[in-house]
Amino acid sequence: MTSRERVRLALAHQEADCIPLDLGATTVTGMHVDTVYRLRQALDLDAPGTPVKVIEPFQMLGEIKPDLLDALAIDTAMVSGTGTAFGFPLEGWKEWKTFGGTPALVPAGFNTQPEPNGDLLLYPQGDRSAPASGRMPQGGFYFDVIVRQEPFKEEDLRVEDNLEEFSVLSDQEMEHYRRRAEELYTQTDKALVLNLGALSLGNISRIPGPGLKCPRGIRDVEEWYISLSTRRDHIYKIFERQTEINLVNLEKIYAAVGNRATVAYLTGTDFGAQNGPFVSPQTYRNLFLPFHKQVNDWVHRNTTWKTFIHSCGSVWALLDDFIAAGFDILNPVQCSAAHMNPFDLKKKFGNQITFWGGGVDTQSTLPFGSPQEVREEVRERIRAFGPGGGFVFNAVHNVQALVPVENVLAMYRTAREYGTYPLRLESAA
Repeated sequence: MTSRERVRLALAHQEADCIPLDLGATTVTGMHVDTVYRLRQALDLDAPGTPVKVIEPFQMLGEIKPDLLDALAIDTAMVSGTGTAFGFPLEGWKEWKTFGGTPALVPAGFNTQPEPNGDLLLYPQGDRSAPASGRMPQGGFYFDVIVRQEPFKEEDLRVEDNLEEFSVLSDQEMEHYRRRAEELYTQTDKALVLNLGALSLGNISRIPGPGLKCPRGIRDVEEWYISLSTRRDHIYKIFERQTEINLVNLEKIYAAVGNRATVAYLTGTDFGAQNGPFVSPQTYRNLFLPFHKQVNDWVHRNTTWKTFIHSCGSVWALLDDFIAAGFDILNPVQCSAAHMNPFDLKKKFGNQITFWGGGVDTQSTLPFGSPQEVREEVRERIRAFGPGGGFVFNAVHNVQALVPVENVLAMYRTAREYGTYPLRLESAA
């Protein structure tokens, strides 16, 4: 069975020959560049000192090349655009080293400027004459977005100000999508995943406008969350206009890619905290669901793509609404959060939505456990999510820096060994 067939059967809630595996098909299922480098070295894929491209500078994600996909028997591949959250393109590669000493390649716009205390600053569109929009603390692993909220008067707020970073994609960008999808579709058997998380409504990592030199509108994180209640009509109008743009872009992307893609990752907006949602179900229904449904309806009416929502944390209370909005896939399935027991999730929602992720806890087990503890947790998650399909294996969110390579290998090797149908459903204990 090909990878593409395997993923499609899983998304149809059918058992394939084995559970599909993902690594790096989205910017929320990837791996930190430090760990990618060490993994490639452990698998003898590169000579020592061979740099790894940073394909997402905000989270410092490393490129997952085809040889690594094959070495780990991964079933998916990313189709993404040419831009970054900081407004500069993925081009003009140059050498750089992380604080961990990893040799890397970064885009030309990655113009870091050290502070006296050793912190690194990153600039919107790579322009150092503009105020910095990202900060990596000295010894850190990724960038925190810098809030640059300008003072505003209530009567001066304009919907357009929070739409500046959203525009109709260019013909050149569409040609990039077309070429990339065609290349991966014809040269591999992987299931292609459109990485469209930048279309998200209210993604808090994007609200401060890290790619804008002078962001206007509501750009402070706290002010934005307050506005979901105090300026609900204003936020609704922003989402309404953004959705109009998103629908135009989806139509253009479909014209370029067609049904070569299997999945479209549409939103990375987080709705869950560790102990429960940090927006009420009613807020989701009033502000987000109408537009999520509009986009999902368009996708399902015009394409064969399955739609993917990423939301960390405890989202049990919102899952009925995610399903009502038309999402086919939930990620990252943070089982360590409250009310997110994997067996309960599968029992209640397993016939309605595919769980993509949830394979092992990235807050404790993967970084701090032993390889045996990783194996036991992977087996237990397969027991929970695997029966009947509807499961694509991945860690809970991106694999971070400093994670032992032995644990990463244990995770993927155990998933392939125990993820073969018919499943061995004995307890991991």
